Amino acid sequence: MSNAQEIWELFRETTLKFQETDRQFKETDRKIQELRKSLAEERQATREQLQEYTRAAEQRSKELDKKIGALSNRLGEFVEGLIKPSVVQLFQERGIDVHVVTRDVEANNPKLGLATQIDLLVINGDCCILIEVKSHLSQDDVDEHMERMEKFKPLFPQYKTHKVLGAVAGIVISDNVAKYAYRKGFFVITQKSDTAVILNDAQFQAKAW
Repeated sequence: MSNAQEIWELFRETTLKFQETDRQFKETDRKIQELRKSLAEERQATREQLQEYTRAAEQRSKELDKKIGALSNRLGEFVEGLIKPSVVQLFQERGIDVHVVTRDVEANNPKLGLATQIDLLVINGDCCILIEVKSHLSQDDVDEHMERMEKFKPLFPQYKTHKVLGAVAGIVISDNVAKYAYRKGFFVITQKSDTAVILNDAQFQAKAW
């Protein structure tokens, strides 16, 4: 074989190798593109599944919140039902001659920017007692009742000349919370056996608003 033939044969083989390499590159590129497409489809499917799971979780959370809210309302009504029949006698025994109990008293005055809700309002001719009722009384509940007391006369001007007292009631009240409410000037009412009782001692001086 002459030198020219050898060179031509080498050139042909090199060309074939380049063509094979190019074919392999194209095949590799095709596989990469397919892989990218597959990954993109998987990411989209995963994203859609995640969105669906999120929507379902949010829906379950909303339904659970509604059930908890309804249960809390029923529990609150149950606790108020335990306390309400006893409060008139309890305060009369303390020398406060109240005789009317009203439940769930609400007021909203947009001009004043004030609104409130009172679980139990106990009144007579010259005295009002605002009672906040909880199944489990907390210090935050006591603080919120302090704010409620400040709003009462602006929202209920018909009682502006009345002596206004406060009380908190609960089935479960820790000693610390009871002492905290006592120091704030509130009567503290709880349930013992089948009877509601005022925990404040004889030396207690109620705060008047």
